[in-house]
Amino acid sequence: MKSRPAFRWNLLCLALFTLLAVTPLFAASRPPNILLIVSDDQGYPDLGCIGTKPIQTPNLDRLAAEGVRGTSFYLTWCACTPSRGSILTGRFPQRNGLYDMVRNDMVNYGHKYSPEEYAVSPEMTLGLDPREITIGDVLKKAGYRTGVVGKWDMGQAKRYLPLQRGFDFFYGHGNNGIDYYTHERYGVPSMFRGNERTEADKGTYATDLFKRESLRFIRESGDKPWFLYLPFNAPHGASSFGKETGAVEPKSAKAQKKALNRPPPEGVQAPEKYVALYRDKLKDERLARYYGAVTCMDEAIGEIVALIKAQGHGADTLVIFHSDNGGSGNGGNAPLRGGKSSMFEGGLRSPLIAWWPGRLPAGKVTDEFLTTLELLPTFASLAGAKPDPRVKLDGFDMMPILRGEKKSPRTEMFWQRRGDMAARVGNWKWISSSRGNGLFDLATDLGEERDLAKDKPDIAAMMKAKFGAWRAEMDAAEPRGPFRDY
Repeated sequence: MKSRPAFRWNLLCLALFTLLAVTPLFAASRPPNILLIVSDDQGYPDLGCIGTKPIQTPNLDRLAAEGVRGTSFYLTWCACTPSRGSILTGRFPQRNGLYDMVRNDMVNYGHKYSPEEYAVSPEMTLGLDPREITIGDVLKKAGYRTGVVGKWDMGQAKRYLPLQRGFDFFYGHGNNGIDYYTHERYGVPSMFRGNERTEADKGTYATDLFKRESLRFIRESGDKPWFLYLPFNAPHGASSFGKETGAVEPKSAKAQKKALNRPPPEGVQAPEKYVALYRDKLKDERLARYYGAVTCMDEAIGEIVALIKAQGHGADTLVIFHSDNGGSGNGGNAPLRGGKSSMFEGGLRSPLIAWWPGRLPAGKVTDEFLTTLELLPTFASLAGAKPDPRVKLDGFDMMPILRGEKKSPRTEMFWQRRGDMAARVGNWKWISSSRGNGLFDLATDLGEERDLAKDKPDIAAMMKAKFGAWRAEMDAAEPRGPFRDY
């Protein structure tokens, strides 16, 4: 017969073994929270941790130091709307149908829309096809509480808004851009709470509001797993008319010409305390405001992550950060060529940060070929969700790549913006556009300075053929609106 001390010791060991065996099961039963942060027009080099600019982003730098930073991460379009449609659907813009901008171009002529005009304008009548399945749809079905705070840009008619697209919570603007303080887009009130426009917060800087509502969403989610899509409008230029002119209604050719010659718009807006950090160093007011808007956004991100940690959820929350397209008005995207709206790397490549303590390596920098098409499959896998097999997704689960366990299976990527076309196959990049053409070897020429098309005609022909095959696949896809003729 065993002695009493030995019996107690065996009993204790059994209890500890049972606890250790069962705890992972409990942990595995709760999928991680997911915070997807997207900045607006932030350039590839515009993080303090990259070190090429005097921009201050201490919170994003910390996330990068504690997580993974990607250097070959791409968007699916070189400007806002189509890029964001792919983030939400995991599909090429040409497949989901939202392959051009949703915006009212008469503001280019200084035209201020009346409420009646705005109600039937593209910004109110166009949007992401209602048949498309979003990240919100997938994760909500998997048991998540889902929210959007910030720039939606997928349409403003009720059928297009987040509450009808798989999200439980929405605070932000539905269109392409706003004034940071009035929350108007060229004079049109544009902030929403849920399905209704609101002017309750008029006068408060938009980044502060998006921080406030993100904190609200996280607190109200309690212990339920949540997904928050946080697309800031910073550091996009303010969508407001220049202060020197007011809006005009050009009814004649002379008036239109005058409107085209109006002073430039205000540009990026930022609170004085952040602009003051840069004004004396840069001697460039517009760039100081751009940097200030980024630093203000970074501070908001820091407070949101601090709440996650304070709630004890740091170890079970994945945070992803990237920009929606290349930088614009940011002092340049070197070492990349070009910027927003171009098919060069500066228009299509974005900084990427992935943070998940204990689940992703700390301080890792990866040059693996990844895109925003990978986001939806990755989040679905983490949530234990199974996307509709009838829906063709264009990406894959990138967690094994971020962890360094395998190489990226992506070897090709294709882009088209009206008549501008581009392809990347391996390290080869081919461009045919109004801003420049060429064949470039990104392995030795990241700045796309040396056109090798004449030296490598066989590779140029291969790239054109690859692009043609992709374009044929997109044309053969089930048609989606709002631009396609079907």
